[in-house]
Amino acid sequence: MLSTPISEKAWSRGMLDVLIRAGLIAVLAIVCFRIFYPFGSLLVWSLILAITLYPLHLKLRPKLGNKDGMTATLIVLIALIIITVPAYLLGIALVDSVEHAMEVAKGGDLRIPPPSESVASWPLVGGKVYAFWSQASTDLTGLVQKFTPQLKGIGTMLLGVATGVASGLMIFIFALIIAGIFMAYGEESRRSAVRIASRLFGQEGGPKITELCAATVRAVAQGVVGIAFIQMLLVGVAFVIKGIPGAGLLALAVLLLGIMQLPATLITIPVIIFVFAKEGFTVGAIIFAIYVFVAGLADNVLKPLLLGRGVDVPMPVILIGALGGMVTGGVIGLFIGPVVLAVGYQLFWRWVDDQPQAVEQPSEPKLP
Repeated sequence: MLSTPISEKAWSRGMLDVLIRAGLIAVLAIVCFRIFYPFGSLLVWSLILAITLYPLHLKLRPKLGNKDGMTATLIVLIALIIITVPAYLLGIALVDSVEHAMEVAKGGDLRIPPPSESVASWPLVGGKVYAFWSQASTDLTGLVQKFTPQLKGIGTMLLGVATGVASGLMIFIFALIIAGIFMAYGEESRRSAVRIASRLFGQEGGPKITELCAATVRAVAQGVVGIAFIQMLLVGVAFVIKGIPGAGLLALAVLLLGIMQLPATLITIPVIIFVFAKEGFTVGAIIFAIYVFVAGLADNVLKPLLLGRGVDVPMPVILIGALGGMVTGGVIGLFIGPVVLAVGYQLFWRWVDDQPQAVEQPSEPKLP
């Protein structure tokens, strides 16, 4: 018996139902996205911090009676102290520097010492540097008026960077608190991640994808942000001890360059030149120059040790992630961008390598 064909009216009604359901789902997804979007960077940063710090949470938990909440709270408090104390001291130093600069500018007491004769003998740039420095020491007002448009642009840029750093620090503090909540429910969070990945990639690939993403996040967070932070400490301590003007800002610049995968020598070499021009080739200046130069190259030793733990992420991917994250998300995007792009890179190549194996066709029996 032949089956009765579906009438055109029934088919139209079924299609209309599908379109209405799809439209309602699309509207719901758009509304949820608009609600979630303002908190996207905060939650992503919280997730990155939670994944990075969770191994430490697992190590400390047995020593605290296997209490997840207490362990996560302790980690968050220690991290807040480590972050907020230097930030507070840097903020106080910046305010004092600005107030002092305003007082000097109002009083007209700013005097720049004349350059040493040895500056003129520097190769390539010695003559220009000597002439510029000499004019600054004799006619600073005229020199400032000459470069007023450029100084305004630089001032606006520095103000934007400072504002971005301040907002990024606030986001980081809130993200760290939320990361503590994630760590307190670490096992439930891990099972939820595995369930979501299994729903997307299948029961067999879900756990593997989850472990790959977690390993990539930890490796990049430690190997990029961690190395940049260590390098900032190594160089910044030397700047502070030596009394370099604006040591805190220069140390912050070293941190940003490290995350962007740019060499710290862009900061250390001009500082070394400044010290030699100010003090000459003394023993203290030479020791400072050697230490700062080596500290500026420390990332070349630390990167293979920290970044290569379990994942292989090319440096161009990290650089593009840092620059793209900074353009789209400001200072906080500078931290999130490399991690997110590295995870996407790993997932893409896993998808490329996960080719279905060709099924061998059975050969036809030969006729006798």
